[in-house]
This record gives sequence, C-alpha cells and structure tokens, in this order.
Amino acid sequence: MARRVDTSSYTTFGQITDRLDQIVTEVKRKDLSLESSLDLFDEAIALGSKAVDFVDTAPVAPEEAVLEPVIQEAKDAEEQ
Repeated sequence: MARRVDTSSYTTFGQITDRLDQIVTEVKRKDLSLESSLDLFDEAIALGSKAVDFVDTAPVAPEEAVLEPVIQEAKDAEEQ
C-alpha cells in the first residue's frame, strides 16, 4: 500500500516542478533500490496531484480574461 506523502511544504507550482525534476534525476541512478524508487514514485504522484490542484484553482490572468470571448467565439464558429 502506498504511503501518504506530505506535500504541504510545496506552496508554488514552481517548487513542485523543481522537485519533480529532482525525482527524475534520482530515479535515473542505477544504484537506487526498488524501495527508494517506489517511494519516489509515490512522492511524484502526490506532487502531480497537487500541481493539478494548483492549475485548477489558479485565477485567470487578465490577458486570458480578455481572450476568453474571442476563444469562445472561435469555438462556437467551429461547431456550426
């Protein structure tokens, strides 16, 4: 059973992606044990879930808000 990973210390999307990059580097090591690999896998999954939460709850940037009607209009035109 996967252990619960504490991701509370990661408060930004950038911190998460930096840690995921570190995990990728670590799992490429040939001397890494299976147990350590599985622990890193569990951590990566937890961090990925937290990253998705960040993206889902991120406010829309002003530039995106201006473009939303244009994008919607283009989508509507494609559907016709």
